[in-house]
Amino acid sequence: MLKEQPWILFAPEMLLEWKQSRDEGRDVDFLRTKCEEVASRSKTDNVEELAKSLKRQLDSAPMVQGYPFVEPSDYPAIQAELHDRRHLFSAPENDDRLRDKLAGAWSGRISGCLLGKPIEGWKSRDLQKLLMDIGNFPMNRYIEWKDFTPSWKAKCSVKSAWADCINGIAPIDDDTNYTVLALELIKEYGKDFTSDDVLEGWLSRLPYLATCTAERVAYRNASNGLKSPETATVFNPYREWIGAQIRGDFFGYINVGNPRLAAEMAYRDACISHVKNGIYGEMLMAAMIAAAAVTCDLIKIVEAGIDEIPTRSRLHRDIDAVLGWYRIGKSYDEVIVEIHKQYDESDSHGWCHTNSNAMLVVTALLYGEKDFGKSLCMAVQPGFDTDCNGATVGSILGIMIGQKAIPKTWLEPYNGKLATSIIGYNLVTIDELVATTIELINE
Repeated sequence: MLKEQPWILFAPEMLLEWKQSRDEGRDVDFLRTKCEEVASRSKTDNVEELAKSLKRQLDSAPMVQGYPFVEPSDYPAIQAELHDRRHLFSAPENDDRLRDKLAGAWSGRISGCLLGKPIEGWKSRDLQKLLMDIGNFPMNRYIEWKDFTPSWKAKCSVKSAWADCINGIAPIDDDTNYTVLALELIKEYGKDFTSDDVLEGWLSRLPYLATCTAERVAYRNASNGLKSPETATVFNPYREWIGAQIRGDFFGYINVGNPRLAAEMAYRDACISHVKNGIYGEMLMAAMIAAAAVTCDLIKIVEAGIDEIPTRSRLHRDIDAVLGWYRIGKSYDEVIVEIHKQYDESDSHGWCHTNSNAMLVVTALLYGEKDFGKSLCMAVQPGFDTDCNGATVGSILGIMIGQKAIPKTWLEPYNGKLATSIIGYNLVTIDELVATTIELINE
């Protein structure tokens, strides 16, 4: 029922809005109790106007003294906060090799999404117990319904996207929807598309209820006549969540060897729904994918990504931390423990935040040692937003190694076919997506 749909009303998320304001450096401790009260009352009363009034108080609260981060949301200010870019890349000259890399990127994204999709929302402790009980720990393959014991079958749903239950077609998911939608965006508006073009594309081709969190808020705001960047900022408590981070892949695909331009396109997309680190996450991943198309050096790939985001941002700090732990020899398990200490997976704000999940993506890349399956599993096994992180790691590794190097066990369940919610793309093949991608690169 519509009244039960999440991410539509603002009042139920007042505690989340408080956490977001606190993260942004506002001195809002004195408003926590009020925010909790409004969120609680929203279960039975219409308190939307009260919530909006409280939002104005949060926005007008002073900054805490000594807040160390500088996190602009407009593109010129972001550029002013960058260090020099450390690496230069060039596009691959072999067309057949590029085709294979793009096929790897699309396939990798779909495979990683499929690995994480049926266990999205599971806490890491419960997921570990399942994996151990079905003989898949450490994780090394898809989870299949046939693996389940009767006791697990009683707890889980056969309707979930277990790899042996999808009838040979990768199921609809926002992590693949937005990659296809970005392809259509470039096809319709060209590489010089504007942020308002992105909004128009959403309203034209993406059903409202196919969106989540910040995207649903931006869609609602656009439907009410707002334009970017107001669509990202008006009553949007999810504005630094992972939604934009999963939307940047295609901008990497069409800018192979050019992380700067990939990140700039990603910015134009991200700013309709996100601010600050929410924007940076999409820029980071688009730039990493553009670099991964032309180098197999994982450190360079990560550096190419963080070179495109503000150096005094929380996301830059967090990715630097992962790189630091890797360089001093911390184990994969030790790094996962550190991430879980910093971000609470039992709290939706930590579970779905850009930063926590970006840290997991980078960790999986570094410790996966260029092994496609190992890297995907390292992204998914720790929990948090499993399908998002599996998809992003798959995209990066896929474009780096190419489809021919991806073991067939990761490709077979969906037979090169993908279902989406995007109007005009209800069922597409990877071959079709790759062919269109190459056409757009060459325009």
